[in-house]
This record gives sequence, C-alpha cells and structure tokens, in this order.
Amino acid sequence: MKDFVRLFNQLDQTTKTNRKVAVLKSYFDAANDMDKLWTIAILSHRRPKRSVRTALLREWAAAEANLPVWLFEESYHIVGDLAETIALVHPNLESKNDKSLTEWIQFIIDLKPLSDEEQKKKVRWAWNQLDERERFVFNKLLTGGWRVGLSQKLMTRALALHAEVEENTLTHRLMGDWRAETSNYHDLVEATNAADQLSKPYPFYLAYAVEGEVQELGNVEDWQAEWKWDGIRGQIIIRNNELFVWSRGEELVTDKFPEFQELVEALPNGTVLDGEIIPFQDGKPLSFATMQTRISRKNVSKAILKSAPIVMIAYDILEFEGQDLRETSMADRRKILENLVQNQESEKLLISEVLELNSWEKLIEVRTKSRENNAEGLMLKRKESTYKIGRKKGDWWKWKVDPLTIDAVMIYAMRGHGRRANLYTDYTFAVWDGEKLVPCAKAYSGLTDKEIKRVDSFVKKNTVDKFGPVRSVTPELVFEIAFEGIAKSSRHKSGVALRFPRIHRWREDKPAGEANTMADLNKLLAEFG
Repeated sequence: MKDFVRLFNQLDQTTKTNRKVAVLKSYFDAANDMDKLWTIAILSHRRPKRSVRTALLREWAAAEANLPVWLFEESYHIVGDLAETIALVHPNLESKNDKSLTEWIQFIIDLKPLSDEEQKKKVRWAWNQLDERERFVFNKLLTGGWRVGLSQKLMTRALALHAEVEENTLTHRLMGDWRAETSNYHDLVEATNAADQLSKPYPFYLAYAVEGEVQELGNVEDWQAEWKWDGIRGQIIIRNNELFVWSRGEELVTDKFPEFQELVEALPNGTVLDGEIIPFQDGKPLSFATMQTRISRKNVSKAILKSAPIVMIAYDILEFEGQDLRETSMADRRKILENLVQNQESEKLLISEVLELNSWEKLIEVRTKSRENNAEGLMLKRKESTYKIGRKKGDWWKWKVDPLTIDAVMIYAMRGHGRRANLYTDYTFAVWDGEKLVPCAKAYSGLTDKEIKRVDSFVKKNTVDKFGPVRSVTPELVFEIAFEGIAKSSRHKSGVALRFPRIHRWREDKPAGEANTMADLNKLLAEFG
C-alpha cells in the first residue's frame, strides 16, 4: 500500500506525460502481480464497488475527529471531497500499515456483508493504522470516488513498457468486462489465449469536432460524409457462432438488445462491425429520448421492445472472416461493409448512408437539415484513413449542428467540487410559466473563472433560502443555455428535458422578465422533440 500511495502522490504532483509514464513503469517493475492487477483495475475504472454507505462514513469520521456532524458537513462542503475531508479531520497519526494494496482492497470488499456496527469498528481501526496520505487513498478506494490525473492510455503505455508487450495489443487485451477479483495478471497482460479474445471488441476510433471553416479540410472529394446519428456507439461481434454487443464505454450490453441475436445467422463468423445503435421505426430513426427508455431499464420487456425497436446502423467493419481490417483504407473497408450488409437478410442491420455531394457548399446546406433526420450533424472521414485507436486528429471529424438555445433565469445555486468547492458553480435555471418561474435545466459549465466568482458573490449576497448545500437566490440573473435536444419528461416540473444543457453566455443585457417562457419551450418541443 505504501508503494501505491507513493505512486498516487507522484502522479498527482506532475503534469508531464513522460514523467507519469516513468513513475508508473517503475511501480510496475517493483510491484507483485496481484498489486499490479489491482492497479490496472483501479486506473481503468474497475475499482471495487462501494461497500459502506457514505452517510455512515461521515458520521463515523465526525465522531473520530470529535466534531459535531454539522461542522463536519460544512468542512466537507468547503473541501469538496469526502475522502480528503475524512483524512484531514482525523487526528494525524504515524503509519502502522504494512498491508499490501491487494490486502487493503480485500479488507474493503469484506466489509460489504457486515452490519453497520461491524463496519464501523473495522473502518475506524483502519483509519488509525494509516497516516494522512494513506488514509486519503484508502478512503478513495472505500468510497469509489477514485480520480487521478492519468488517462488509461498512459497507464497502458507504461504497462506495455514494463511487460514488453506491444501497446496496441495490450490496449485490446485490457478491453472488456474483466474483473480483478476473477482474473490474474499473467492471463490478462502476458498470455496469448484465443479463447479469451473471443468476445473482446477493438478500441474505438474517436473523432474531433471540426475546427474553423470546413473548407480548410481540403478537397471535398477526399472525404466521406455521413449523418452523425444520435444513439449509442457500439460494436457488434460475431465469433464462434456467438453474439457480443459492446458499448463505447467498454460495457458488454448484449442482453440489452436481444433483437441482435438474429445476426448470428445473418453474418459470418469473424465479423466485427462499428456503428450506432438507435431506435428505428417505419423507415426512420426515432429520438434519443426513445432510446433512453431502453437503456434506463434493467430488464427489457416485450412492451419496451415494441415501443422502442432498435437497429444497428453500421458505418465501419473492423474484422471480416477473422481478419483485422483496421489498417485497410476507409474506402476499401466501406466496399466490404456494403457487400456484407447487402447480402444479409436481417432488418436489424442497416448501413450508414454516404452523402454523395461534390462541394462543401452543398454539405453545409445538408447539415442544416440534421435535426429533421434526428441526426446531430455530419461525420467526415478521409477515404484513405485507417482505423486508429482513441481520439486522433486529422482523418475523422464530427461536424455537429449549432445547439438550440433559450434564455433562462438562475433560481438555485450549489457549491462545486475540488478546486471550486468554496464557490457556487452548479446552477438551476427556470423559464416563465405565466408569473411563475418553472425549473427547466441544470448546468455547471460554460462560464470563465472570473464570471464564476462574480456569480458566486451574487449568490452569497442574494440568498433567499437554504436547503442543505443548495441556496435559493433572487431571480435576477439571465443566462443563455445551449442544448442538443429536447424531449417530454414527467421527471421535470417543466414537463421537458434538455439534452446536454450548458451555459452559452451570461445575458447581462437582459432583465429576468424577458427570459423565455414555457410556450417557447413547447414550441421547440413540437419542432425538434
């Protein structure tokens, strides 16, 4: 554990990529296999599930520090991180800890079935074995709120150097739903086992947003243009007469989409398709709100299958007849994909339409009709591009339509987290319904640091009421809120939900009385919902 804490400190104290890779490689060089396995799991978002309720941790920490609960809570709101708050308020002790990382994680896992009183006894014992920094890391593992300034890509790079495995190969091996509890380091990182690779997807190639004028990309003839569909990016895999469906978040979601089982018969073994899973009916895509009725349910009922039918709109093929096609050009992969889709009979697999337009001006015009097609905009892909790993600039670009906007009044504010824990940065906005303001969106991004400080000052001077960490404020400030879509929602007082709301600008020129109304939202709902 001491080595892992030292690693955490070293990663936290540098912003230099090469330094992070170097310290992580040194850690892997010295760690035992189980500690390495758990470190890989933690840094790839596969940490153990939370085993103790945070409300209990706050209560126990307050008692341990001899503080009233209200004072601990106020401290928590200022610090903005529960693990750090507990570490700071606890009496500072010298380390008595000689357990390994793996032993401490097993200690945390073993807390799950215990009673509250048994958990309390063990957690307080653990806090008293650790110094402040060890206690902080232990609390991070305990609460499940682990964050460190290191991408999974950098972790994989360091591990590849340590294990002497090619980085792309290792990236592929680390994908999937493996768990540290049921895996071992050798099989995961070092061994080559065809059976283990059966279900594994390929790392996704991600696009950057178009920067500047689209004409700057060069000759339009060098590019393939398609609709950017508003669904779930995924891979469909057919190997050994089995189906596997993966989301971009590396989640195996085969059970969520039972309709795709028919593709086992429709596609040859050794096929991997990349595309968008979207709700689709009567020859056209449905809204993302329809998709949410599928992904928000643990069990997919017959009623849901009927009301939210889905298809895969394939736009790339990564493997065909067991051959990895990623180094083949986009144009050649497209020919293989077209032939495959045209010669299969399932209605659950479609192919993404290529927009055959010979000028940027015509593409610009087509892009304005994206929302009419329930699309977010266009995708632009260089015809000669290979299929890369991760987000790379140059060959794939997303060209989204401009967001929808409304002017709304800030009515609530809440403190942020981390370095903004002492500032009010999370806001609730409302529009007018007659003479009442009705909440319609929450947003916490889009303002500069200087603007945040000014809004924070306003909140503190104009608080009307307090509800725990939330303050109700005088409804005076107006902000332009940008969002990607709008849908009906019974969960919101306004009856609508905005997709990806964020602050576009502060409308200091506009009084609250001139903000938008529910009638304006309903008009947008009728047009784009």
